[in-house]
Formats: sequence, C-alpha cells, structure tokens
Amino acid sequence: MNLSRRTVLLAGAGAAAGLVPGLSGTAAAAARDLQPYASYWYPDSLPAGSPGAGITWRSLASWRADTDADLAFNASAVPIADRFTPVPANTTARSGQARVQSLVSFGPTARNPSQGAATADYYALTHWSYLDELVFWGGSSGEGLILAPNAPVVDAAHRHGVPVLGNVFLPPAAYGGQLRWTRDLVRKDAEGRYPLAAQLVAVAEAYGFDGWFVNAETGGGDPALATDMLGFLGELKALGAAKGQRVTWYGAMTVNGSVSWQGALNDRNKAFFQAADSLFLDFRWTSGALATSGTTAEQLGRDRYALWAGIDVEANGTDASVNWDAVVPATKAHVTSIGYYRPEWTRNHLPAGRGPGDFHAADDAFWTGASLDPARPDTTARWRAPALFVADRSTVTSLPFATVFNTGHGLKWYEDGEVTGDTAWNHLGLQDRLPSRRWVVRTGGRRPSVTFDFADAWRGGSSLLVAGDLDAPATLDLYATRLPLGEDTVVELTHRTDAGEVSLELAVATDDPAAAGAAPPYTHLPVSSGSGWQTSTVSLSGLTGTVRALGVRLTGTGGPVRWRLGGLTVRDAAETPQAPTGLRVTDAEGGDLRLGWQPAPGPVRHYELHRILPDGTRRFLGGTCQRAFHVAGLGPEQGEAAARFELRSVGELFSVSTPATTTHTW
Repeated sequence: MNLSRRTVLLAGAGAAAGLVPGLSGTAAAAARDLQPYASYWYPDSLPAGSPGAGITWRSLASWRADTDADLAFNASAVPIADRFTPVPANTTARSGQARVQSLVSFGPTARNPSQGAATADYYALTHWSYLDELVFWGGSSGEGLILAPNAPVVDAAHRHGVPVLGNVFLPPAAYGGQLRWTRDLVRKDAEGRYPLAAQLVAVAEAYGFDGWFVNAETGGGDPALATDMLGFLGELKALGAAKGQRVTWYGAMTVNGSVSWQGALNDRNKAFFQAADSLFLDFRWTSGALATSGTTAEQLGRDRYALWAGIDVEANGTDASVNWDAVVPATKAHVTSIGYYRPEWTRNHLPAGRGPGDFHAADDAFWTGASLDPARPDTTARWRAPALFVADRSTVTSLPFATVFNTGHGLKWYEDGEVTGDTAWNHLGLQDRLPSRRWVVRTGGRRPSVTFDFADAWRGGSSLLVAGDLDAPATLDLYATRLPLGEDTVVELTHRTDAGEVSLELAVATDDPAAAGAAPPYTHLPVSSGSGWQTSTVSLSGLTGTVRALGVRLTGTGGPVRWRLGGLTVRDAAETPQAPTGLRVTDAEGGDLRLGWQPAPGPVRHYELHRILPDGTRRFLGGTCQRAFHVAGLGPEQGEAAARFELRSVGELFSVSTPATTTHTW
C-alpha cells in the first residue's frame, strides 16, 4: 500500500512491518512451548539467517494438514450462518448498495495465541451486522507473509454470517520484501498448474475459513510476472469457488508487473479484478476516480459494489478526514463499497489501563455514531458511521436461540451468576450472537444508557446493563428475528434489578415495522420480577406466525434504575447436549498441558473445561469450539498428587452435558 501512509515499525535485521503487526519482542521460549499459535508461512523459500525469538519460519509449499500439529487448535468449528436483512432501523441505511469490509490486525503475526489469552484487552469486534467481509490482516518479511485466521475470530464471524479471509502479503522492498517470494507464489509445475494456489485452498478448507486477500506489493516485476500472477489468481479463484471460497485482490501490482497504486479501477488493473471476486482500491481515490471505477466495473459486467474504496482509520479513527459523498452519498446511489483499514483503532487509541467497557464505548461510536442509537443516527457529524448508510443483518432465524450477551472477553467468568473463573480472558469463539442494532431505545422521556457491562454477569463475561432515570416507559429493541412460533414456544429472560424499581415486559412483534425507521408492532407481555438473578418464562402460545422482533419494555416505578439482562432464550423444548468422550492430556511440559477429546455427537455450541480442586470446587480454565485446548501455568494444589479435569459440552440453550473426565499426575 502507499508507503507515505504507512506507520513504520522496524524490528530485527532486514525485517519490517508497516501496515501489519510488528515482530514479536518476546524473549526466547523455553525448551518446549506447548502454546499453539495462529499459523503463518512464506510461499516457499525462507529468508537468509535465523528467525528472531518466538518466530517459526515455515514454507507453505511443504504444509500438509495431516502433519499440522496445531490444526486441532486452529480449525474453525462454526459453519457460516445464513442471514437476512430486516426493515432498516432508519431511513438512510440501505441494502443492496455499498458493503463494508474490514482489514483487522487482531494480534502479531508470530505468537498470536490460537485460542484466546488471559487478558480482556482485545479487539472484541461485535458489530458484525454491518460487515460483509473480514480480512485477517498481518504478515511481515521477518516472520511470514501468509496468515491463516485463528479459529476464535472465524467462529465469531461465522456465527454472525460474515466470511473471513486469510492474508497473503508480499511486502515492498523497503519493508524487506523480496521478489523471489512473489515468484515462489506464482510458480507453475510441469503441468502448467499453480501448486501454491491449491495449497492456499487446502489451508482455507482445513482451517475452515473463507478464502484469501492477496496483496502483491513487491516491486521490480515485469509483464511476464504479471501474467503469471493473473494465472495464479484465476486458478486460486476457480479452485476456491469449488469449496465456497472467495478471493479479494489489492490493487498494487499492475499488468506490466510494476507496483503502482492507482486509486481506481482502470486498464492497468482491471484484468486482476476480473480474475478475483473483488478489488480493494488503495487510499488515493478521488470522487471522479471512484465514479469512473464504478462505471468501468459495470461495463465489465461486474457489480460496482465489488470495489472496496479504502478508508484508513488506523491513526485517527472517527477523526479521519473522508470524502463520504464520493463513496456513500446521502442523496443518490452509493458509488462503491467501503474497506476500512485497521478499525481496531477503537481499542488501540485508548490509554493504558483501558477496560473492555472503554473499548465498547469507542467501538459503538465508530459503528453506530455519536447518537449511539441507529434509529436516530446523527446525519450532521463529520464521521459517517456505518449504521447511517448500511442496513444491518441478523442470523437469528431458527430455534432454539439463546444469548447471555457474552462479547468474547471479560474480567471474570460467571456461571449461574457465580464467579467460577477469577482471571481476565478473551476468546472470540465464545461470543454470542449479539443484538445487531446498538442501541435502539424508544421512549417519550429521558433515554437511559445501554451498555455491555463487565462488572457482573449471569454467564460468560458480560451482561446487558440499562441505567438511568426512567421518567417514561422505555422499549429496548434487542433482536430482529425470523423465529417460527409453535404451540410450546416460550421466551426465558434472566434478569436482575440492582437499583430502583422496574416493571418489566417482553416486547414481541410478529409483523415487520410499517416502514424503515418505524418501531416494530410489539405486543407487550408481563414478566415477573423478584430479587437477585431471576429467570422468568413467558409463553408465546397466544401468538402465531413468526417472531420478527424481540425487545423489552422497562417502566421505572421508583428512583433511578440499574437493570441487567443476563440471558435471553427462545425455545420450544429444553435440550441437553451429549457429552464429549476420550478426554486426555495429549502433551505436557511442567504445568503447561495440551488436552484433546472426541467431539460430542449432535449439536454443540462449545466446550468448557474445569479443574476440580481438592475441596470439590470447580475452577473454570477455558472454553473453545474446537476439539483441543491448551492450558498453562498449572501446578499441584496442596496435598494433590494429580490434577482432575472435567470437560462438558454446552448446547445452544447453554445447558451442559455430563462431564468427560481425566487426570494428570504431577
């Protein structure tokens, strides 16, 4: 990408990262590091010398799934969900026009843990409803150039219907790029095929993600190399399409083999666009260039919204200067789609000591806008948030459906309102399907605040907190749904009032709003209240058809209110998942253990691992959607000869199976 726009971090001899994470500064590892990490490779040949501490140099050409020791930790387990577009929350959001792509660096290239870590300070993306494509951004010349997304990111994205692409980054020579790596990538075999195209497709299939973002920025090429790249790209697309994968090309290399950022679709790069599914335009675009690019795409028989106009938010986030009317004008059709570069600014710009609540406040402002209410977007603000111009989507289409408003990170871990894990954590694979419109509040009085809160939870790491002086009834939209109603369909709400007095009602709509921006035609059903965490069951037997929207209506009856929603379930019948089998310690190094098991038959949302202490207390060690897990830093408790572990399946209703058990002798 345009070198003048890069934030440069040099690290190690001859290695660099610009638009990508820098090299790990981790000290040399112990004799055996059992921690699994997200995978990364060079196309084939490796750099000269030796890798830095904590870096493993690998060749994609020699990768095989059956010899990948970390595959069980890195393979996504959640299939991509279908989603639908409800009636838009406001009159300016559109469907069928501009789409949104995000290029996100979730961690460093090397030593990025496969399955989360013991910190809540993480880019826990939750506004999936506005996204059409996520690129797992990264790569550097001193670590590796080809990145496979780690499983938690893919699992969370898939749960919300968003495809995830791995990244192929061939860096500029100024950042350590070597043209031989480009030639390695597009090398043909004796039959004229491109073996690394097949390898990339095989990796995506084995790891369970959805294709590749290809970014060739190493200069010095010629027309012959460009021809080989076009052939490689076409084969990658064809092979990938047969597996349901896609390819996005970044517009740097031109048809003469040189690297020249065009900021447009034109004769110098349209052949690459035709060989791929979509094209990311760099940040040099202008209003005229985008208009011409859209027209050119249509003349090629392609969708103009397969062009992503790059918007760099790495440095300035919502203060970035953007010519919005050139891309998503308010009064006429959108021109192209949008590609956000590094929206994890919402986390990274916050000062040291930031908590998960600080991150979500900044992230909500990025995606929803200053009003923090997508039904009432701020149309005058300098920052044009996605909620203003893109219609949200939902994957809540079948029963059973349940959420505990878990964002995929937290300060503690809760089960049934009790702390069972007292350390901070992140693991996006444990993230729930979350409300797509955050937060629509309908009231004739003062608007309460609505947030994910991490100070207490019913299950997982967070709950939904409504706080304020409710001087009039307030209806909070939660989910746009397509849930079929049966004779036995019920809704369960797990809730708690921390301050004030609240009268609670479930809001259910079986018809769509009359128009964009209108309220769903809710029926309000009373919900019983009590002290402490309480689960209330509401029958929907009086309704027929399909549930199209769910919410809650709160009426304050005494003083300022603090009210929590810890869980929401819609079901016809209770379900209990079957247990996993064969739990075992597959490798150990001191107090670091790898565990594996056979998946439970039938549907499973995720697995949860606990340690059973000598006094019988269950301590949460972690959860995952995969069939293997790593725990670190364990040691014997007083008088304990062997550690005892229990693994349970967790179903869609958050019911748990009987445990599989194993021990580890110290």
